[in-house]
Amino acid sequence: MHYSAKLVEQLYNSLNRHDYRAMTNCYHQEAGFRDIAFDLKGRDEICTMWQMICSGDIHLTFEIVSADESSAVAKLVDEYTFTDTGKRVRNPIESRFRFRDGLIIEHHDFCDPRAWAAAAVGGIGGFLAGRLRLVRAWKARAKLRRFIRANAQNS
Repeated sequence: MHYSAKLVEQLYNSLNRHDYRAMTNCYHQEAGFRDIAFDLKGRDEICTMWQMICSGDIHLTFEIVSADESSAVAKLVDEYTFTDTGKRVRNPIESRFRFRDGLIIEHHDFCDPRAWAAAAVGGIGGFLAGRLRLVRAWKARAKLRRFIRANAQNS
């Protein structure tokens, strides 16, 4: 197995263990992460997002489709409870990675935003969230800020 594949495997196995610190160690200091809601810059922002996600009941299955020294692709299925609504979500994702210095420099997750929003939110809110990235991004940032404030108070 190529080193890049092992790194992606480490990332997702750490997510299943809810070990955000081990996940963070997979990223370059200057890494970027993007999905249907987040657009994060730097390992610290990415770490905080994974800490928030790991505080939930997420579990995933994954398969590494391809990996070499510069990039990798993985297919995964996340299953979790969306805390804003209490709804169970099953979200198929394709993850694409680029590497620098043996670490993830770019992580981009692709999924169907309409299917995700229908499962996670539902109703008119889900309809809007599925079609407007701005709505998803605004809600995701607000949720992350609340998480940061709550954890700062608990420290």
